Amino acid sequence: MNKTLYKVTFLNHGKIYELYAGRVASGSLWGFTEVADLQFDVHDGLVVDPTEERLRDEFGGTKVLHLPMQSIVRIEEVEKKGQSAIRDAASGEKVVTPFPMPAKPR
Repeated sequence: MNKTLYKVTFLNHGKIYELYAGRVASGSLWGFTEVADLQFDVHDGLVVDPTEERLRDEFGGTKVLHLPMQSIVRIEEVEKKGQSAIRDAASGEKVVTPFPMPAKPR
């Protein structure tokens, strides 16, 4: 049985967030959309994606995210999880950049 998966894109403090969730519904709070069962990649050891780590730190303990309807840009039903992102709303560039690798010793 395939579980439904949604890609939710919303605006928050001048940044565009892209999250994946298992449930999206009209909220019981008027004017809000409920986003629940947030999906994050689980990596052991090294952090492969700093954006995913930042999103997990910010939303990891969240049971249900109540988003104002006017902040939602798009909700897509997708077949598989892609890469979560935080982008600058004006330029579209990713806000979280990978940690720079140290220079090779001479």
